[in-house]
Amino acid sequence: MANVEQLIKLKQGAKSWQQWRDNNGNVAIDFQAANLSGFSLQAVSLAKVNLANADLSNSELIAADLSSSDLTKAELINTCLSDANLSNSVLHNAYLIDADLSRANLIGADLRAAQCQRANLHGANLIGTSMRNSNLGRANLSKARLNRTNLSEANLVEAHGNEADFSQAILFDAELLNFFGYKANFYRVKAISSHFGKSYLAYASFVEAELERADFRWANLTQTNFSHSNLSQAKLRGAKLLSADLRQANLHGTNLRGADLTKADLREANLLEANIEEAVFRQTLLQGAIMPDGSKHG
Repeated sequence: MANVEQLIKLKQGAKSWQQWRDNNGNVAIDFQAANLSGFSLQAVSLAKVNLANADLSNSELIAADLSSSDLTKAELINTCLSDANLSNSVLHNAYLIDADLSRANLIGADLRAAQCQRANLHGANLIGTSMRNSNLGRANLSKARLNRTNLSEANLVEAHGNEADFSQAILFDAELLNFFGYKANFYRVKAISSHFGKSYLAYASFVEAELERADFRWANLTQTNFSHSNLSQAKLRGAKLLSADLRQANLHGTNLRGADLTKADLREANLLEANIEEAVFRQTLLQGAIMPDGSKHG
């Protein structure tokens, strides 16, 4: 349970709280299960504080310092955390539905199984975070940095990730149906068995990505870069791959039925045993590619 004396100090305002913390730097702060909903705590220092199970819904925590704090199962619904420092914090099973985390620093944070539906993470720094099993349905991840983030089994259905950086992220079995990822960077991403069906990924980059058994059915992949990627046994049925870069990509056993590869570049790609029925190859570059029957295109 929360320390009542400390809670009274905090509720006196950010300035009074900061003075008290400066004078009591070695005192452990315990706000476990505290009700802080609706409070204005802008730029407040709550670093290394126990806020597990606390209710911070509808609070103003703009530019607050919550680094290394324990927010396990905390309620942060509709909370404003823009420009906040949440680096190395624990947000495991936290509720961040409709929260504003724009430009927040979440480097190294633990967001496993966090509920982040419709959260605003525009420009947020999520480098190296753990977001396994998190729910980011319809969240705004535009221009967010998710380098090396673990998003395995995460839900990103209808999320917006335009110009987001997912380079070297882990997306095993993640759900990205109807994902908006214009110019998103998926360089060397590990997205085995992930689902990108009907997503908009025009001008995105999947260079050297691991995409075995990934599902891109009916996705818009116009001018998307898949060069040197592994798409073996992937599902690309009906995908729009106009002017896509698939140079030296591994498409062994990939389903390309009905895909539009007009002006795509498949030079030196491996199409062995790929299904290309009804696929469109208008003005497609195929020099040096291994065709489905094992022959090499001239």
